[in-house]
Amino acid sequence: MSLDQGARSRLDTLIGAHEVTLFMKGTRQQPQCGFSSTVIQILDTLIPEYQTVDVLADSELRENIKLYSAWPTIPQLYVKGEFVGGCDIIQELFQSGELAATFGIELPKPGDVSITISDAAADQLRQVLEQQGGPGRDLQLSIDARFQANLFLGPAGGDPTVVESNGVELRMDAVSASRADGLSIDVVDTPQGPGFKINNPRAPGVRPLSVGELKLLLDAEEAFELMDVRTVAERETSAIEGSSLMDDEQAARLEALPKDAKLVFHCHHGGRSQQAAEHFAALGFTNVYNLVGGIDAWSDEIDPSVPKY
Repeated sequence: MSLDQGARSRLDTLIGAHEVTLFMKGTRQQPQCGFSSTVIQILDTLIPEYQTVDVLADSELRENIKLYSAWPTIPQLYVKGEFVGGCDIIQELFQSGELAATFGIELPKPGDVSITISDAAADQLRQVLEQQGGPGRDLQLSIDARFQANLFLGPAGGDPTVVESNGVELRMDAVSASRADGLSIDVVDTPQGPGFKINNPRAPGVRPLSVGELKLLLDAEEAFELMDVRTVAERETSAIEGSSLMDDEQAARLEALPKDAKLVFHCHHGGRSQQAAEHFAALGFTNVYNLVGGIDAWSDEIDPSVPKY
């Protein structure tokens, strides 16, 4: 059975629209089969954003993608328009490090990763290992593509990177290890009792921007996004020229930008814009700024003609 030109063109367009496209059963948030779930977990470890196509929502598409790739099963992964494979191949490429290399992730060499575990954290971790550890329940650390860290007990897969600090051994997959150098683990008090705090200096975060620095950016006509996260009523009172009011449409537009796009957020004094900036940093954006002092500081230090309220 051959694929007609209309179906082939449709798939060409779908695959060409994004650098990474996964044809799967279900969605990224709700995979509907174990094989699709496995590939989602691997991709989430490697990259923050990619396109998924739910073949269960379109039976014709489900059969056509099998003809298109000459591959009989789902899921199927495409990178830069090229077919990579199904679940088994993706797992093999992930374990070997080849899939990470495909996405430009440089894996560390043995001994390149250093972490710091405080005395208090080491004591707590040793207690956890004594009470809950055992065969197949080693101390693991995973760090996904958005630099969200997860500390847990479980079996080490493949050939883990082992890092020792303060008498405690942590096992990581190679991709997590590439994001872990300089990481520290401490203990903090929470309403539920002591908890672990993981600080990773390599994680993308929100950087402060002074109103003077913003003025220089605007004068230089540098390409960046200046987003006002205040209410419509506040913006009607005063606004920074060149800014745009954040709404659902603008948020969707920003989320579709390249992850290295420069994003600057401002509000009245800097609190709400910090939260907005942290949201986009968590999505994987690496060039995110919060305007210190907000529009209030802009009125005080740069442009007194902008009304204060």
